Amino acid sequence: MTFSIIDIGRTGAGFSRYWLDTTAHNIANINTVRTTEEGPFRARMVQATEIRSDAGDAIGGVGVGDVVELDDSPALRYDPQHPLADEKGMVAMPNVDLAGEMTNLIQAQRSYQLSMKVIQSGQEAYQSALRLGGR
Repeated sequence: MTFSIIDIGRTGAGFSRYWLDTTAHNIANINTVRTTEEGPFRARMVQATEIRSDAGDAIGGVGVGDVVELDDSPALRYDPQHPLADEKGMVAMPNVDLAGEMTNLIQAQRSYQLSMKVIQSGQEAYQSALRLGGR
């Protein structure tokens, strides 16, 4: 099984879209508060993997290898008036780093744009080959 340039760009765009969605999910939960028993919201990170054939050979393209939750220690905030505070007045805060997530968002967006450019370049190359073959 061989991958064309368009297939490789398509897999890159699909991975980038998943990365964008995961980053948006992390940012959307930046203020999600839970009880200390439930544990805090943990930011997720997407890991890429190369696409391989059934025989284990790399054939081109990228896919989602895994989605892992970051194991940062939870930030506990003292807020005895909060409805989710435990008996000590502590509330578990999410471990989402907004600056880091914004960086991920920019990287995922650029990755998506570049993958779409690969697809466009592949289409243009195929069109040129068809024009040359038609002469």
